[in-house]
Amino acid sequence: MNHPATPGTLAQRMRHTPYQAYSYSYPHKAAYRSLAAPASLAQLWAAQDRSALFAYIHIPFCEMRCGFCNLFAMARPTPEMVERYVAQVVQQMRVLDQVLGERKFARFALGGGTPTFLSAAQLQTLLDGARDILGIDLQTTPAGIEASPETVTPERMAVCRGMGIDRVSLGIQSFAAGEMRSLARPQQNEVVTRAIGYIRDAGFPTLNLDLIYGIGGQTVASLLASIDSALAFRPEELYLYPLYVRQHTGLGKIANRKGAASFDPIVLNQEGDSRMQLYEAARDHLRARGYVQVSMRMFRAPHAPSESGPSYCCQNDGMVGLGTGARSYTRDLHYSTDYAVGRADTIGIIDNYLALDADSFTHAHHGFALGPDEQRRRYVIQSLLTDPGLDPAAYTQRFGGDCMQDLPQLHELGALGLLEEGTPILRLNDRGYGYADTIGPWLASDQVRHLMADGGTTC
Repeated sequence: MNHPATPGTLAQRMRHTPYQAYSYSYPHKAAYRSLAAPASLAQLWAAQDRSALFAYIHIPFCEMRCGFCNLFAMARPTPEMVERYVAQVVQQMRVLDQVLGERKFARFALGGGTPTFLSAAQLQTLLDGARDILGIDLQTTPAGIEASPETVTPERMAVCRGMGIDRVSLGIQSFAAGEMRSLARPQQNEVVTRAIGYIRDAGFPTLNLDLIYGIGGQTVASLLASIDSALAFRPEELYLYPLYVRQHTGLGKIANRKGAASFDPIVLNQEGDSRMQLYEAARDHLRARGYVQVSMRMFRAPHAPSESGPSYCCQNDGMVGLGTGARSYTRDLHYSTDYAVGRADTIGIIDNYLALDADSFTHAHHGFALGPDEQRRRYVIQSLLTDPGLDPAAYTQRFGGDCMQDLPQLHELGALGLLEEGTPILRLNDRGYGYADTIGPWLASDQVRHLMADGGTTC
């Protein structure tokens, strides 16, 4: 979230800008702090339903740092650091095997950074650990990996597909060379084409392609041209991300040198913020070609495979994060290592992770404790911003109250014409999805907004 202190009603926020923050999780990691006392993971997870968990391994390495990236990642690590990191994640798996006790995993993913920065042998080591140590049946559990075109090879894809990975998410951003230069991310379309060929040859059922809108110099015509280039590969999923330029990123540093008064949102088109116009054109273009909108960002093809494997619901079920930068979610506590964007701080956090002994992985040291109010807010945000929406009956079953009474501000959604009519589900309509990056931050609690704004040190 990038405007944690933006005040006012939803209507006032909507007039400020539709693009305030991507609420992909709540609370945002910027609200995490050092815990007053380390939390025993054995005790924490013993109180958690462990019948449908999500295991996530974070790989914080890349070949290069993209100008827009504010993820926990570093470019060009030494081979020795990467090898030590893989070994440390395996050690963490062994500790969590004892900490978690009896469990079942419903989802698995490798994210980053760029997981395919790892060699085929290193990927094999981690996937073997997921199967043999954590007990994840990768052949039947939906599992994904993030990749960049430059790091996709037949060997890496063969390992991933052979172990059971069924989804590859490939960051394309744009097929226009000038737009890629604006993003400070050199990329050749022939490299993209070759990478997608390797992915298709390996037989992955689901290919996701990521594109960005709001790039400097981008027009509706150039964005739709990039979308058509992507659709030529018949991706099962396509994500459209609005450009955010944040402090400490490459683009943020450029903006700082130009004397920008603020970092976010900064849209590099000289004519002003064109993101809503671009989004609406892209959304309509994809729908006209049969893609179904799942959230503001995600579109699914009619030929995409139906979901299979154990059921997983992010509103209800826990996440087990492995590796530095990975977050773990239980009902009462979200926790992770510390987080940074700048290279020096990122290296320091990775070095600290590599120095941990096995006992250090038995406790959480950094995170955010969720009381009843924050749990309700998380459920509402996670439900409302994606299909099929917020089911008041399901909310009542879980929390015992009425969501409209617990969060009276939800009435504003209907008053502003942001919800579909004639359904008991609180489901965003087209206009509502367009303002998803306003609605998410608006629903954050005062506590979370203040923590994100003041840089405090305790949770």
